[in-house]
Amino acid sequence: MAAAVTLTEETIGVIKKIKWVWTAHTDGKVAKTTTNAVTTKAYNGELVRLVTVPDGVSAPSDNYTVQVFDEDSVDTLIGAATGNRDTANTEQVLASSLGVVANDTLTLYVEGAGSGGKGTVILYIR
Repeated sequence: MAAAVTLTEETIGVIKKIKWVWTAHTDGKVAKTTTNAVTTKAYNGELVRLVTVPDGVSAPSDNYTVQVFDEDSVDTLIGAATGNRDTANTEQVLASSLGVVANDTLTLYVEGAGSGGKGTVILYIR
């Protein structure tokens, strides 16, 4: 099974919302090179909220990793979602644990999700 991503980008007032709905490859990863893993727009601002939602039918493995890289290959989540995402519960990380982005496209990376594991990552930027 190949990895797959559906990307949605929207701006609501001063808030930018990026939503990646993903399915992991048989190796449990969504690679940086997966189609739609990279945003189509460049973003600026403070990351104010990260939400991870495991799929209700094909949930990812427990303690999977989510990273969002900028164009300098730096995890803008500052490791806040590394090795600790839950298989069953929606989880959030607030701004105090997240970074910033300065005129960069953003790239989703997931690992440890299990073969065909599915979920959603939502990132809010102000």
